Amino acid sequence: MKIFSVKFKGSSRRINMLIDDFPEYAFAGRSNVGKSSLINCITGRKKIAKVSSYPGRTQYINHFLINDQWYLIDLPGYGFFSEKKNKKKTQKLIVDYIFHRKNLVCLFLLIDSRYVIQQIDLDFMQRLNSTKINFCIVFTKIDKLNHQFIEKNISFCIEKIEKNGLIMPVWFKISAKKKYGRDNIIRYIKKKLNDFYQSCKQKLIIPNS
Repeated sequence: MKIFSVKFKGSSRRINMLIDDFPEYAFAGRSNVGKSSLINCITGRKKIAKVSSYPGRTQYINHFLINDQWYLIDLPGYGFFSEKKNKKKTQKLIVDYIFHRKNLVCLFLLIDSRYVIQQIDLDFMQRLNSTKINFCIVFTKIDKLNHQFIEKNISFCIEKIEKNGLIMPVWFKISAKKKYGRDNIIRYIKKKLNDFYQSCKQKLIIPNS
């Protein structure tokens, strides 16, 4: 699947501000985990999504229309807030979108491969699993440390997830800087997009009376 068109369609403070019916793929995770960098990597645009070295800068839902057919959604990071007054608002925005947005086809949950998985991530996965939200995991920044250490850390994360009673979902490794893993994610998006349209067609079929 080629990405020939990328348009930033704006930012939203509430999910009822989203009016399009196109399928959506959202990126969630702790602050500064690499969501914006991954969106830039997938789209092949260097600065379509704003990247900051300071955690907690993304406060709204950012929408990127791809090929005039589907969206990549950049969600605020969870786990860091520069001001306490923003914490509840931002948490509510994330929760409202993920658990109530019907256009969400798949959620990409990003985990920084350099660090041990945090309890906040595990709790979030538990909630996604209990509410049957379709999600997969992306281990980011695999170029930042040596290969052996990254592989060991990812294995530990998978073990931790399974010990918490969760079935490990589909997962990817990504280096946004080197574009390693980009094609695998794009192929997965294409597959889910085909499944989405097939489901829509089946819903339009009227059984014989």
